[in-house]
Amino acid sequence: MAEIVLGMATSHTPQLSTETEWWEDHANRDRRNPFLLGRDGEIHDYDELAAVPEWNVPRERLTPAVWQSHHERGQRALAQLKQTLTDVAPDVVVVIGDDQDELFKDDGLPTFAIFHGEAIYDLPPEPDKLAALAKGVQAAMWARHSETPDKYVTPGDVGRHLITELVQDEFDVVSYSRQPQDRSIGHAFTFVRRRLMGEEMIPLLPVAINSYIPPNVPSPRRCYYFGRALRRAIESYPEDLRVAVVASGGLSHFVVDESLDRRILDGLKNKDAESLTTIPRRHMRSGTSESLLWITAGGALEHLDMEEIDYIPAYRSEAGTGIGTAFAVWK
Repeated sequence: MAEIVLGMATSHTPQLSTETEWWEDHANRDRRNPFLLGRDGEIHDYDELAAVPEWNVPRERLTPAVWQSHHERGQRALAQLKQTLTDVAPDVVVVIGDDQDELFKDDGLPTFAIFHGEAIYDLPPEPDKLAALAKGVQAAMWARHSETPDKYVTPGDVGRHLITELVQDEFDVVSYSRQPQDRSIGHAFTFVRRRLMGEEMIPLLPVAINSYIPPNVPSPRRCYYFGRALRRAIESYPEDLRVAVVASGGLSHFVVDESLDRRILDGLKNKDAESLTTIPRRHMRSGTSESLLWITAGGALEHLDMEEIDYIPAYRSEAGTGIGTAFAVWK
């Protein structure tokens, strides 16, 4: 029977894959973003955020020295996750991630989807689309996409088994085995391949949850229960497999909410399903909604113990924008 031998979770922000010289460019994107989720659970633009004094960040938290410290901590945490994955050497890595109009677009964005083909491809963005991105995002593209099409070996038989079991557990999972033409697997999945795996490709099974794009974003409770069902499905696979489960995304952004992040991390560490599943939906919007991927992992990994490797409230503007960068491992 298959066994979950490792769990991991990581942020995948471009801020993690760019030197601090680009962080001001990331902050400038925040200043143009009209969809910033405030700590009150309401949507604001940048000027509205900046007008709330208690949300303002002191300038001493935005200095080059602080940013460099945050950058170095993030690289150390990623290196630790990468080494852990190398040491454990699982047979399969199940990645829980979202899709932001990448593989799935206007023709259908499923709440839950699992791939069950034999291979899926990371495709580099077309030059005109790459040029249209913010310079800071372009600088981080090395952590999102290969320069040439990159084949990801996927365990299709495991994917089919998980779909069957999850549907029997009353989760409506989209089943797909073919990649739409000219569409790449999303960056939530490629980040795990490019930043956490070494030269050798570990078979990667994409489990996509629409944490990002309304209206069919699942609740924290639904995600936690999906994680529990995912564990049951993995453990019922009839062959001997050592499986790692990795959540890719989060935590709070594009406004840092340290209180919410702390609730999620402490809930995972303490296996406090009640705290995790009762987070109000209004706090799971904008980029912060990627926290649902961590909550899903919490349901799948509640039989293991979570160790928080680091949590970095990486502010990048006076209005409190940035990302709650987090890294964790379950063993």
